[in-house]
Amino acid sequence: MILLDAVRWIGTHPTEFLAALQQHLLMSAISLAIGLLIALPLAVLILPSRVGAGLTVGLVNAIRTIPSLAILAAALPILGIGIVPSIVALVVLAVPPILINSLIGLREVDADLIDAASGMGMRRAQILWRVRLPLAAPAIFAGIRTAAVQIISGATLASFIGGGGLGDFITAGIALMDYSRLLVGAVPIALLAIGVELGMASLERRLFVAKSA
Repeated sequence: MILLDAVRWIGTHPTEFLAALQQHLLMSAISLAIGLLIALPLAVLILPSRVGAGLTVGLVNAIRTIPSLAILAAALPILGIGIVPSIVALVVLAVPPILINSLIGLREVDADLIDAASGMGMRRAQILWRVRLPLAAPAIFAGIRTAAVQIISGATLASFIGGGGLGDFITAGIALMDYSRLLVGAVPIALLAIGVELGMASLERRLFVAKSA
């Protein structure tokens, strides 16, 4: 019954719902892109140094344990309210899985292949682009997939600092004790997270498993 009320509410307020959905997806996409732009170059940078890699991964994992709401609260005095501090918090969620998976993927490239490429006269940059990154691509994609699901879920908290998105319906539902309004936000977020997971898993199989078969 409550779920039907939520569906009816969406049917009578399509503009409001679609605006929140668009904001949620926009925040998630921007955060994932920035996280990738930070994590992948950082993985390449720390790859040659095991000490540097260990310290960086340890620091990233330490930051990862901080609740997203605490990150939002810390960013609030500096960045104010709105979408910007929300994206900052979501980037913090995105970086660890992409960084760690990228680093693992790059490290697990067969050393004999690296030696062979070097013996053929390839420079370090050429080895990176033509050998390491293509072979590490499955691990990197797996990190992106994990980050995407975490961001979709974590973007719910953006509503606490005026970031918008589907989380607005959840906070409104809690404030008003209106469970149907709460489900207007909660159910689509859950469906988005599941859809992204299944969609990216299918894409991963097509891109990497099919090629290796």
